[in-house]
Amino acid sequence: MTETFSDDRIRRHRSADATVTLTADGAPLAGREVTLEQTRHKFLFGCTGFELIGHANGTSEDPEGDARNAELWEGLFNFATLPFYWGRYEPERGNPDAARLRKVAQWFADRGHPVKGHPLAWHTVSADWLLDLDNEEIARVQVERIKREVSEFAGVIDMWDVINEVVIMPIFDKYDNGITRVCRDIGRIPMVRMVFDAAREAGPNAVLLLNDFDMSAAYECLIEGVLEAGVKIDVLGLQSHMHQGYWGEEKTEAILDRFSRYGLPIHFTETTIVSGDLMPPEIEDLNDHQVPSWPSTPEGEARQADEIERHYRTLLAHPSVEAVTYWGMNDAGMWLGAPGGFVRLDGSPKPAYDRLHHLVNEEWGTPATTLTTDEEGRLRFRGFLGDYLVTSGGRDAAFTLDAAGEAHLAAELK
Repeated sequence: MTETFSDDRIRRHRSADATVTLTADGAPLAGREVTLEQTRHKFLFGCTGFELIGHANGTSEDPEGDARNAELWEGLFNFATLPFYWGRYEPERGNPDAARLRKVAQWFADRGHPVKGHPLAWHTVSADWLLDLDNEEIARVQVERIKREVSEFAGVIDMWDVINEVVIMPIFDKYDNGITRVCRDIGRIPMVRMVFDAAREAGPNAVLLLNDFDMSAAYECLIEGVLEAGVKIDVLGLQSHMHQGYWGEEKTEAILDRFSRYGLPIHFTETTIVSGDLMPPEIEDLNDHQVPSWPSTPEGEARQADEIERHYRTLLAHPSVEAVTYWGMNDAGMWLGAPGGFVRLDGSPKPAYDRLHHLVNEEWGTPATTLTTDEEGRLRFRGFLGDYLVTSGGRDAAFTLDAAGEAHLAAELK
């Protein structure tokens, strides 16, 4: 592929020119062949982890298939989002699904993958039993719920979508729910303050996100109001479900520029790009598009692979973006039944999987590579930010490239 301006920006923001002085037994490792390999990206290449809950808990109905799914997942991703939708997590008051979610969260954490919980407060998939309470009591149990989850999962899940889709929350009219009642009663900004205060109290070191699908000025107004009110937001979450077609570089960059002006890190929290027919453009609420079958097609898969590459290049080229989460690896179980995954219904990877795998692990990563140190034991290379392992003669040393630019490090082989 011809080098583009975005490629230059990706290298500038995501990589470092490293000089690593290697020693062994206190002496420079001079003129020696070594093997260098990146073991983890600093950038968070994320995906839902919903599909692996049964696998992690040993309750899978298809152990062989889910083991393959786990292998495919780790081939692309290093960051998982797990479901904490209140109506499913605690359908019966006082009986949350904590043990099952903790086990899968620990499964990811044990493999070095940070985990985010999604969401702590949302008007959709809310607990039906909230409707039996008055607004003051709903607010109280919502705060209690947040404190419980953030504190009980601390150390395993330390990142949360604290509140989801606040722009529409007080005017949501698809069905009655307790969270819309409270938000309509107290207002958007007090609602955000209430839930963020609870999450911050329970997890003072947790990373807390405000997340929305509304990319209009209404979300900007909400952000500005929340920040002016003194609420501390760690990360802005931007959703990008592209069932009606790829946004394109110009639109994506314009959105990034608008939301980066707040000086906060940006996560693209929910991304979908389909590999079949596009949803008709006249559909306003994506949930209204209900079809009996939505197949992936060869033409759609070729288009999806190209758009996945363009989208990820655009995001990595912008310095404010720290993470992108794809909303489902497999077509089985995708939101709205869309053919938006990287893996077909039969379990085989689509071209988009291979394309992103090449980008993440080769173009933007360092697979095991043989290099030679100079006479002073120095190893020079350009690498993407993240963790590295260098090995020689059965010994190894680990180090991290944490900031773009030039890096001068020392590492001792042990």
